[in-house]
Amino acid sequence: MNVSLVKDLSVYQLVMGVQMPPKPLSLSPATLLSLVRAQIDLLIEQQIAATLWVKLPPDKIWQSELARYQSSVGASSLIYTCQIEESRKGEAGEDKGEERLNISSSPSSPSSHYVPVHLPPDSQMRRENFLMVLSPQFCSLILAHRPLKKRKNQTSGKGNTNKNQPLLIITTVEGRVIQQVLNSIQQAIAPESSSILPASFICPTVPQGALMNQLLAKQLLRQDEINRQIITVRTNKLEQQNQELHNKEQLKDEYLKNVCQELRIPLTHMKTALSLLNSPNLKPPQRQRYLQMLNTQCDQQNSLITGFLELVQLEQNLEGTTLELVRLSDIVPGVVSTYQPVAQEKGIMLAYTVPTELPSVWCVSGKLRQIVINLLHNSLKFTPNGGQVWVRARSQGDYVQLEFRDTGIGIAENEIPKIFERFYRVRTAATEDYGGAGLGLTIIQQLLLRCGGSISVKSKLSEGSTFTVQLATVSNIPRAIATENEL
Repeated sequence: MNVSLVKDLSVYQLVMGVQMPPKPLSLSPATLLSLVRAQIDLLIEQQIAATLWVKLPPDKIWQSELARYQSSVGASSLIYTCQIEESRKGEAGEDKGEERLNISSSPSSPSSHYVPVHLPPDSQMRRENFLMVLSPQFCSLILAHRPLKKRKNQTSGKGNTNKNQPLLIITTVEGRVIQQVLNSIQQAIAPESSSILPASFICPTVPQGALMNQLLAKQLLRQDEINRQIITVRTNKLEQQNQELHNKEQLKDEYLKNVCQELRIPLTHMKTALSLLNSPNLKPPQRQRYLQMLNTQCDQQNSLITGFLELVQLEQNLEGTTLELVRLSDIVPGVVSTYQPVAQEKGIMLAYTVPTELPSVWCVSGKLRQIVINLLHNSLKFTPNGGQVWVRARSQGDYVQLEFRDTGIGIAENEIPKIFERFYRVRTAATEDYGGAGLGLTIIQQLLLRCGGSISVKSKLSEGSTFTVQLATVSNIPRAIATENEL
């Protein structure tokens, strides 16, 4: 048995068109669910065999309420489920979140007690959900209407995209209101459709007082249940946020502790050198060595402070930085030529291969050169005299890979996970320190994450290392850029 409407209707407009209509309240979808559950509870407890007209969200949590009622009352019930014939998205004021509320379907287990009511695709009921109970003992209507959202560029400039936005909800047991809605529906039914109710059916003016008391009690219980669930969810969320804040504070404290420790090391060396310079028996070669120590530790101190300030500034402003398209062939050759004298001085063979036909890549504005400089500098610094360093770029799907390969000292396998940590510096022996702030790779990683890229390393001790940078091409717009373009 099928039912079709020859005239488009809006239950909300029908209710608001009666004389002295009930006042709609702005309530949450959770409250609507509690009202529906309380209504079903009453029907089951009193074993009221009713005809139901429904249009509820297709989610299982809603449809299970209808199945619960049907299985309890049995063959004496009949449920008319309103269904949109075709789902059309992209209409003014609608989005995917609204479709979850507006499109209804029968429960997953079809039954002869469920009668589909076909609605046109542009039906006014698209923005409505309702449960109408019709029986000689008890009639009621729970109705929810979702107002149209504001378009973008109005008021604040952004539409309200919260799928849990308040609904205009009406709940009534007044026979005059429900009867007028029922009469309008019966007049709109196609002639070939079966009659939904006996012609003599009249809604009771008001339900029995005992039923109303029970309904009110059940509504309070169901609303209290929903409130407890909401409080539990919010409490769990707050606990998670507090834990995240606590973890951040711990990381911050650890970070500051490491900063102080790193700044203290060169100061200790400088103080030692100064005390030794005051020795009356100091020979000129020793004096020169201690002066060189002071100079080296001053440079180290300056490098630490500069790197620390650069990292802090980067982390504070990273989300606000702009991205640009850059060609590697415009950057790499110039940097390599700058470092050729350094390589020649150490007897290192330095070469590069960067095809000019490679596509442009995304990077933080003005920072690709810094990335290339830092990685090339590291390769040369950790490669002994007579070694080799190669820089090679190649296309890899939607990315361009930029490799820095050397025959340097390499990195122990257990040390590789640490090299991107703040202040990590490679040491090949207890007394050997290659200097630097230990922040270069951390900064590079942060820059690459911002532009949708990545960096990885393969290394073997005493054989060399290969750092591989992946940069997104113009055909693979990073999420960060896509978000910016949408705003």
